Order: sequence, then C-alpha cells, then structure tokens
Amino acid sequence: MKKWLVPLLVVGAVVLYAFSSGKGFYNTAVQLNENVSESWGNVQTAYQRRNDLIGNLVKTVQGAADFEKSTLEAVINARAKATSINIDPSKVTPEQLAQFNQVQGGLSGALKSLLVTVERYPDLKTNQNFLKLQDELASTENQILTARTRFNEAIKPYNNHVKKFPNNFFAGWFGFEGKPYFDAEPGAEKAPDVNFDFGNKK
Repeated sequence: MKKWLVPLLVVGAVVLYAFSSGKGFYNTAVQLNENVSESWGNVQTAYQRRNDLIGNLVKTVQGAADFEKSTLEAVINARAKATSINIDPSKVTPEQLAQFNQVQGGLSGALKSLLVTVERYPDLKTNQNFLKLQDELASTENQILTARTRFNEAIKPYNNHVKKFPNNFFAGWFGFEGKPYFDAEPGAEKAPDVNFDFGNKK
C-alpha cells in the first residue's frame, strides 16, 4: 500500500465515524424530542379540560343571584391568566415553566375558594349540574397530575441523551438543549380538594 493512502484512509475513517455518530445522535434526539412534545400536548389537553369545566362551573354558579361577585371574578380572572400562556415544548425554558406553574396554581387557589364559598348556598349544594362538574374537576386534577408526571418521564431520557459526553458536542452542533422538569408550585403537594362535605356548616 502506498504511504500517501494511509492518511487518506485515516481521515476517511474519522469522517465516516463522525457522520455515523452524528446521524445516530440526531435521529435519537429527534425521536426523544417528539416524545416530549407529545407529553406536553397531553399536559395541555388536561389543563384545557379543566379550563372548560371551570367555565361551565362559573356559569352554573352565576345562577345563584346573590353569590359573591368577587369570588367569581377571582376565578374568571385566574382562568384568563392561565389560558394566556402558551409554551413551545421544543423551546421551553425554566422561567416559562415556572410562570405556567404559577398561573395554574393561582387558578387552583381561586377555584378552591369558590368551592368553599358554595357551602353557604343550599341551592348550589344540591344542584346536580354543579355536583357533576365538581366530580369531573376532581377527576381532571388527577389527569393533570398524571400528565405532568409523564411529561417529566419523557424529559429524562431526552436530557440524558443530549447532556452526556460525547453527545453534548453533537447537541451544541445541532442546537439541542436540555429541558426543564415540571416542578410543583409551593404548597401543591396534592391536587386541590374539590370534594367538600356540604353536610357540615362552617
């Protein structure tokens, strides 16, 4: 073999290895990123269901003529804030996720206050539409928790893939960045309790 062929073969082998490694990294990163996007879509769907139920709940409560206006307005305003934040899962930042968490937590607090206030309204406590919506909200809170957990489960393999050496070099080259996990807002260790015992007066 001619000596001048050796360097060419070495360079060729290095280029082929780099191409193969880069291709493998990129295709896996795309697949894992799609899993993250799908999981985020499920999170949004769960929150959207809650928003729709809250809208129906507000309409039902508004039927009580003397119901506290400020309590309803707090829920309506919190719901508007919660629906105003849109996040692109491919470019999500810790700050965006924290803001999303904050407004959703605000809505949970306003909703809880509304449901506590209902205790003073006998007609609402026996309204079948209201009771059905209350049960559906409790179910939806569990769906939200599940969707958030699965989102974090999708984030983990993606972050492991793009952050580990030597993949982190390819990640910077192709523009893949680590993604933040969903953290619970302070004081939200459990879903809001929307199953009040209306038989006990406060």
